[in-house]
Amino acid sequence: MVDKILSRWVAGEKPTVDEEEKLLAEELAKPATAKAFGITKVNGFEKIQQRSRLFSVVYPEVVELCTNFGIQNSHETQETLWKLWLPIAIQLAEKRQQLQRPFIQGILGGQGTGKTTLTAILKLILQHFNYPTLTFSLDDLYKTYLERERLKQQDSRLIWRGPPGTHDVKLGIDILDQLRQPNRKYPLLIPRFDKSLFGGKGDRSEPERVDAVDLILFEGWFVGVRPINDQAFLATPPPIITPEDRKFAQDCHQKLKEYLPLWEQLDSLMVLYPVDYRLSKKWRQEAEQKMVAQGKSGMSDEEVEKFVEYFWISLHPELFITPLLHNSEVVDLVVEIDRDRTPKSVYQPSAQNS
Repeated sequence: MVDKILSRWVAGEKPTVDEEEKLLAEELAKPATAKAFGITKVNGFEKIQQRSRLFSVVYPEVVELCTNFGIQNSHETQETLWKLWLPIAIQLAEKRQQLQRPFIQGILGGQGTGKTTLTAILKLILQHFNYPTLTFSLDDLYKTYLERERLKQQDSRLIWRGPPGTHDVKLGIDILDQLRQPNRKYPLLIPRFDKSLFGGKGDRSEPERVDAVDLILFEGWFVGVRPINDQAFLATPPPIITPEDRKFAQDCHQKLKEYLPLWEQLDSLMVLYPVDYRLSKKWRQEAEQKMVAQGKSGMSDEEVEKFVEYFWISLHPELFITPLLHNSEVVDLVVEIDRDRTPKSVYQPSAQNS
């Protein structure tokens, strides 16, 4: 039903009251999602009307953006825009309005969960609320190439950038703290990281000049992740198998504690989580295969396997991310990603547990 209604709108038909009432009934039939997006029987029709008006305006722009990301399925784009991207954007705009200062949304998600696509589309939609939005990644806080080379000399286990300890945490705290200020001076210079430099090892590039910001989307593969009980390392999931693996995992865990002041800058945390975290490996392999097919450099399936498992050893999803799905004190919204990379369910941890 939703697909047929959205297809009519895409074809140029105007939303009808009957269609909007059907869409509201569809939303209310999923109580956990309705609660997550603040939709009730009282305010629901007004919210659906707002979303339908916005859908018609932004859909052509979203399709163009999705095409640039290699997403060709128009029906999938329609439904994801309606069910996920628009309600999140509307909710962010409401939070910004209530806060009376820039709002920082943390987005936690592993490889292939759609962080880059989500932040780009949210930024596009939020322009229609006249809220300039900054997309900022944990990757942008990597230490310089020379600093990471020195780290590698001190600790040969740091074969790839990414684990706790490879970022300039103080820089991140300073940047987010400046962005939070309601009366800050512009312009601000935002650090950026170019992964292509030094043969793919990456380095800082020219900072981005920012002249106005109302919303900050701060994403990364362990943004918001908290330290856990040391007892968890007594029996670890694969690929943490050998004593050396376990030692590396414990050392990364200790480094993670340095990031807590950075996470304190977040106003909200959203988790993008696959129905099976191991799908990240498959998705990364598909992405690399696509790059190779296009004549670009890319990793082999075996190289991807080692690469992804390296990250799982440093901060394993089962140990560090899965518990957050049930932690309403830390996480405000969970988006469960299905095997085809579409959103399967959306909920607040408290809603899921109730």
